[in-house]
Amino acid sequence: MKRLRVLLFSRYSRLGPSSRLRSLQYLPLLRDRGIDVRVHALFPDAYLEALYGNRPGITRHLAWRYCCQRVMQLLRRDEHDLAWIEGELFPYLPYWLESMLARSAKPYVVDYDDALFHKYDLSPSPLVRRMLGRKIDRVMRGAACVVAGNRYLAARAAQAGATRIEVIPTVVDEKRYAVVNHADGHRPVIGWIGSPATEEYLLDSREVLQQVCASHGAHLLLVGPRTEIVGRFDGIVPEVAAWSEDSEAATIARMDIGIMPLRDGPWERGKCGYKIIQYMACGLPVVASAVGANVDIVRHGEDGFLATEAAAWQDGLERLILSRPLRTRMGLAGRARVEDEYSVTVQAPRLADVMHGVGRH
Repeated sequence: MKRLRVLLFSRYSRLGPSSRLRSLQYLPLLRDRGIDVRVHALFPDAYLEALYGNRPGITRHLAWRYCCQRVMQLLRRDEHDLAWIEGELFPYLPYWLESMLARSAKPYVVDYDDALFHKYDLSPSPLVRRMLGRKIDRVMRGAACVVAGNRYLAARAAQAGATRIEVIPTVVDEKRYAVVNHADGHRPVIGWIGSPATEEYLLDSREVLQQVCASHGAHLLLVGPRTEIVGRFDGIVPEVAAWSEDSEAATIARMDIGIMPLRDGPWERGKCGYKIIQYMACGLPVVASAVGANVDIVRHGEDGFLATEAAAWQDGLERLILSRPLRTRMGLAGRARVEDEYSVTVQAPRLADVMHGVGRH
């Protein structure tokens, strides 16, 4: 069989979680299945470092520079059988102009792991809503296949008129995560992993976390937020750990309970629950908001608890803090779910089949 040549237009380099998880981690497994991928990242590490470092002037300058580089990549018309696009080629560029530039990138598969369309159709700017509100629908409609991270995103693709839709969840490389086995007498650790962009959800639950940690002597470990977040808590002092790809699995393994608080809004319903899957990969029970993909991932009472209000959050956390056997049972059930459904090993053949199916036409 002739090998398939794919151009990947990712949004970020490996430092960007969406690109790392939705595409870049698959490349070795796709290569084994006859698919050679050349990567064109729109925003490399320098952009993300400026963004996370809250340097807006540098961020805007880099954004223009990297968008110009992408235009040149498209104009080169590299030989390929299929383009693989993360969301869109150019943020905030009208569809007619993007499609003109993208003529050399057809056929294409487009991938979504969040509700990108809501950045436009729910924008507070009337101009953005008018000019870009239906852009992502048109990108979906023109794709040979839309790969969606959850049912909410797939439903939007169907509404947009996409000809083929595949739901492939955001997954982990399960071999990187060891199942935790903390000894009796160990101080329970409630953990959260995220970024400065998502720490607002964590702060929504701080009153419950403060009360539970103070009442039961639990420790709160936060991975990836700004260090200033410590001052937002009263009565407890959370530990803040810097995120890195190399250390994230080992840091999660220090936890006993993983949490994923979310607001119930259109943007949040498009999230794919990746941190839940990371916790489960380490054999941790979870407590998560009953929003979006969380409801599909967490089996309430089996591998964790779903919560809709503060009382349910407190109940779930306290039950897990007070019972090591319950944590162990739920954690092992979660690890089994990861191995069966949420691992890159399981999902890579599905993604390869999609690409072979549309790339040969």
